[in-house]
Amino acid sequence: MLRRVQEPGGGEPAARRALVATSVAVGVVALALALWKLKLVVALVFVGTTFAAAMRPGVEALARRRVPRSVGVLLHYAVLAGLVALFLSFVVPRLVTEVQAAIDAAHSHPGVHGVKGRLLDALQRRLNELPHAEGLWRAALTAGEEAVKVLVGVLFTLATAAYWVFERDRFVDFVTSFVPRPKRKKVRDTWELVDLKLGAFVRGQLLLVTLVATVVSTAFFLVGEPYWLLLGIAVALLEILPVVGPLAALVLAVGAGMTESWRTAALAGGALLLIRVVQDYVVNPRVLGGVVGLSPLLVLVAVSAVGVVLGPFYVLVAVPLSSLLVTVMQVVVMGVEPAEEEVPTVLLPAKETET
Repeated sequence: MLRRVQEPGGGEPAARRALVATSVAVGVVALALALWKLKLVVALVFVGTTFAAAMRPGVEALARRRVPRSVGVLLHYAVLAGLVALFLSFVVPRLVTEVQAAIDAAHSHPGVHGVKGRLLDALQRRLNELPHAEGLWRAALTAGEEAVKVLVGVLFTLATAAYWVFERDRFVDFVTSFVPRPKRKKVRDTWELVDLKLGAFVRGQLLLVTLVATVVSTAFFLVGEPYWLLLGIAVALLEILPVVGPLAALVLAVGAGMTESWRTAALAGGALLLIRVVQDYVVNPRVLGGVVGLSPLLVLVAVSAVGVVLGPFYVLVAVPLSSLLVTVMQVVVMGVEPAEEEVPTVLLPAKETET
């Protein structure tokens, strides 16, 4: 009688194991390709959950005062909408004026020599690349389509954030149900730690950008820097990029100042350096306090890699994603206890204070 030959040890036939291994490999590759194709949706979901982590302490604080969580989320969105309205009402008109002044300067000084001439010539070349009259309708149509895409992306992100505030605990319960019972608490504590870090990071970054934009714009106005508001906001946004951002901001401020005089450039550069020193040694430790637990070099590498591989938009998720991965590695590899980790208070307490 013929028998089916099996490998030593009574295991499954080699062909069946090879089929299973191949199926798993194909499934992993297919999942990776699907995630790559859906990377924009995945990024928007991640941004939404990160934004939810930022406003969760506020929603929970209102809930302890018997304000429904749905009303708390709407209040946060109302405050956000109010800030955007204030920005559009008071800041944007001034920005438009400064940009128009820069355009007029580029058009009215075609023969200026020196540093100022080179800067204005560079701006003039960029202006010449704008669409001409016959292509304006197509540019307007393209801008309209892009505006709709941006609006849909913003609404999707806000909806994701709202749902995540309500459904996070249920989702965590669902995920931990697949984990062995002894490890469920550690998984839950790790998830909570990541959530707290991301929320504190977002609140801290928003606070820093606002403070830096206000202080730098005021300083540039006092020293006579041209386009002081536009440059102040640009310097604040460059805060997102470690090491490279402050250097680019300094070059930008000095370069714009030299279009007026060497004295203005020196004053603008000195003011920016002084603000940077105060920020690094006084403001940052109190506001952020190393909330994400990442070194500047790691942040720089992460931001650069994400920007090169995925594109400029995905730079927004580089630092939060790196913080998530580092936190998980610390818990899994280094044996850090997530429940014992402390997260700095940024605007709102990271954890509810027990009474």
